[in-house]
Amino acid sequence: MRTSPHAAPPVRRAGPLALLLATVLALVGLLVARPTPAAADSTDSFVTRCGIRFCLDGKEYYFAGANAYDMFTFGAGSGDTETQYMDKARIDTHFARMAADGVDVARVWMFSHESWHGFEEREGEFNEQQYAAFDYIIESAKAHGLRLIPVFENYWEAYGGIDTRLRWEGLSGGHPARAAFFDKNRCPGCFTSYKNSVSYALNRTNHYSGVKYKDEPTIFAWELMNEPRYEGQSAAENVDGTTLRAWVDEMGAFVKSIDPNHLLGAGIEGHGTKYGFGGDSGNPFVHIHKSPYIDFTSAHPYPTEHWADLSIEETKDLVRAWIRDSHEVVGKPFFMGEFNVHNVDRALWWREIYTAFEEAGGDGSAFWWYQDRNIDGKFGVSQGAPELAVFRAHSDRMAAKSGLPGSTPSPTPTTPPTTEPTGPTTPPTTPPPTPAPAGCAVTYTLSDWGTSFNASVTVRNTGGTPVEGWKLAFAFPGDQRITQMWNAVPVQDGRNVTAGNPSGYNVTIVPGASVNFGFNGTSTAGTNGAPTAFTLNGKACATA
Repeated sequence: MRTSPHAAPPVRRAGPLALLLATVLALVGLLVARPTPAAADSTDSFVTRCGIRFCLDGKEYYFAGANAYDMFTFGAGSGDTETQYMDKARIDTHFARMAADGVDVARVWMFSHESWHGFEEREGEFNEQQYAAFDYIIESAKAHGLRLIPVFENYWEAYGGIDTRLRWEGLSGGHPARAAFFDKNRCPGCFTSYKNSVSYALNRTNHYSGVKYKDEPTIFAWELMNEPRYEGQSAAENVDGTTLRAWVDEMGAFVKSIDPNHLLGAGIEGHGTKYGFGGDSGNPFVHIHKSPYIDFTSAHPYPTEHWADLSIEETKDLVRAWIRDSHEVVGKPFFMGEFNVHNVDRALWWREIYTAFEEAGGDGSAFWWYQDRNIDGKFGVSQGAPELAVFRAHSDRMAAKSGLPGSTPSPTPTTPPTTEPTGPTTPPTTPPPTPAPAGCAVTYTLSDWGTSFNASVTVRNTGGTPVEGWKLAFAFPGDQRITQMWNAVPVQDGRNVTAGNPSGYNVTIVPGASVNFGFNGTSTAGTNGAPTAFTLNGKACATA
């Protein structure tokens, strides 16, 4: 986000009563927090990439997140490290609050060159107290079942950003002069100072856990910078992004040489005339994200800003275009790393945006931003805001797509087909199971909401040989129509459905292993139910 609120002035040390109250609130937050997908998740495993999807423990992983950029400023920013500099109760309370609202991943700032809560106030001088506070942020996120996406640096002026690094090298900042930061010929020292700070962070040992940041699974991914661009240097650069791509390649290779465990993002906004959003800014979506060191794409839609001026339908088309290019052209997962609207019905817009995002196969999202107090009247979202009910439903559906235990998905607010199938419904043709089926077992879990439903299907290989390429066939008991399927490719003919493995992914089911897929659908109220028979590659399966 460009216009992040500036750092607040240092707060006075809280008195004993205030500290006691904050602690009680933190404990209450922990007690009332609803079970979340992240809490049920395995937080001792690294999130990875498998093709166009995020994966966790060998399964596709989808998440619903939020930005909570200012958590590094929670505390007085002076005094004793553990009791004054950082406000542990405030950090814990905010993570409990986010967990209760279904936030899986929090995108957070890990940069500041200011004297208050600065990570690196002067070149090469790293503030131990501030990094100790970030140690606690990691530990609290872990305790509350959330993962983090820390951002290494800021293109914009908030908290100093790259303007400060340019000043260290005797150069001026400001937009667009700060483009010099990405040009090794103009600012070789900028490359050195950035690498030094990244190396320090990745190699830091958390003083609570004894785990280095580069070895911490609570970190979902890193981002190289918040909204980098190489704009206004030439017409060709604005379109081609050659200089920024070279910087991303060099810094991405540097990060991966230290930390091969974590995913890495570039942090760009997704601007471009081809998308009708923001114009060409020297950071083309496809070219930058094709860097071999970048693991996922990102975009930051703010459709109601005066420079964007998009309708809901235009915004949905924009999100679909990013996801399509991410999956089909770049070949990587898509992360909607920031988004919000203002001066409109926010809950309505969020519902429409999330629906388009999910239907197009988006992989992760993070709204801007979840505030712990009333700081930002334009984009800040506080606990109890009506749009958070929309977010919780989105979070539930993303968890269901991941197949996480304990998730109860809300139905995707999709519109039923406007035309009914012509002719008689094709009768079920799936053969019934044999009296003693062998080789496969199917678990079909149904969540029915009358005119819509969600199903999760697990197929287990109970035989002694691998299944190479799979198609599961079944028949609906009533008038059900699939509107969206994930982790499998559907073909529906009347009531008959075949779900096959995605191209190039989860093709083989080895003995004892299983695959999972899910789908949303529409139905006639009162006619829904679980299929009674399944065949895997033409052979009958047991039902579990």
